[in-house]
Amino acid sequence: MAAKKKRAASASAIEGRLEALRSDFEALQTDLKGLYSDVSGVASERAALAMRSVEDVADRAMLLAEEAAREAKGLALEYKEEAREWAEDNAEELREQVRAQPLTSLLIAGGIGAFLGAVFLRR
Repeated sequence: MAAKKKRAASASAIEGRLEALRSDFEALQTDLKGLYSDVSGVASERAALAMRSVEDVADRAMLLAEEAAREAKGLALEYKEEAREWAEDNAEELREQVRAQPLTSLLIAGGIGAFLGAVFLRR
C-alpha cells in the first residue's frame, strides 16, 4: 500500500510538473508572438524609412538630370546659332572662291571625298 501511495504521490508530482511545463510553454508562446509582432513592426518601419530615402535620392537624381538636360539643350542651341552665323558669314566668300577657281575647288572636293570614303570603308 505504501508503494501505491508513493506511486500516486509521484504521479501527482509529475502531473504538477507537466502542468507547470504546459503553463511555461504557453507563456513562452505568448512572448514569442509578442516579440514577432515587435520585430515585424520595427522591420516595417525600417523598410518604410529606406523606401522614403530611396525616393528622395531618386527625386534628386531626376532634378539633376533635368537640369543637366536643360543646360545641354542651351549649349546645343548656342553652338547651332554660332555654326549658322559662321556659315552665313563664310558662304559668300566660299562661293567667290569656287567661281574664281572651279577646277581647283572640284579637285579639292574630290580629294576630301576620296579620303573620307577610304576612312569610312576601312573600319
